[in-house]
Amino acid sequence: MSTRPCIVVTGASRGIGAAISVRLAEAGFTVACLSRSGALPTLGGVAAPASELLVPMACDITRTGAMVEALAELTRRGLQIGGLINNAGVHLDAPAASASLAHYEEVMSTNATSVFLACQAVYPYLAERKNGLIVNMGSFFEKLGVKRNLAYCASKAAVGAMTRCLAVEWAGDGIRVLAIAPGYIHTDLNHEAMTAGPLRAYLDKRIPGKQPGTADEVARLVTALFTMDVPFLSGETITIDGAQGVAH
Repeated sequence: MSTRPCIVVTGASRGIGAAISVRLAEAGFTVACLSRSGALPTLGGVAAPASELLVPMACDITRTGAMVEALAELTRRGLQIGGLINNAGVHLDAPAASASLAHYEEVMSTNATSVFLACQAVYPYLAERKNGLIVNMGSFFEKLGVKRNLAYCASKAAVGAMTRCLAVEWAGDGIRVLAIAPGYIHTDLNHEAMTAGPLRAYLDKRIPGKQPGTADEVARLVTALFTMDVPFLSGETITIDGAQGVAH
């Protein structure tokens, strides 16, 4: 195993979570790859090669107690937990006037409540080390008004708020908390929409560079946060959207 601590990544089987997991492993971290399936990270439809640095584990982050159990199991396996990346999430849309309470609660539970529970679960491990980093995956939608996305935007705004509050409250324990707010990111999950049709035409007009980001670009940013020694960087939301959010 790596001499570096174990970083726990939720939603690690595909998309951005898979890219983050692979990049962290390449940087020498042991990575606990949590997902509902418990599968190895898959990039471009191809599973990552089996590696002692990639530790797949089944975990439904929406179930109360699931993260507590997963972290305890990792500890029983002899891994020292040094960080957490709350990446798992869901993007569902619905008109605000008719969206059901079930729709709202599913989005909030998956995108926001799970972050709260995961941060609580990892806290004692990081506090004991007096050194740890939590990275929460937000969205640049947190500052935008987006039709049919009330629940999603609210959930990501909550992630930013939790990041700020935890960074302040846990600084004395040596724990830093940051959020990443991606814009439109091209992954294997949204390949068709990102390459053709109305969304592609919209992005050509709205993103100054006319191209969405990639999962690997987000992964490189997250990995840099874990490899750079910048103790004073905490409580911030770092936007990675190709300047779309600030373009007039």
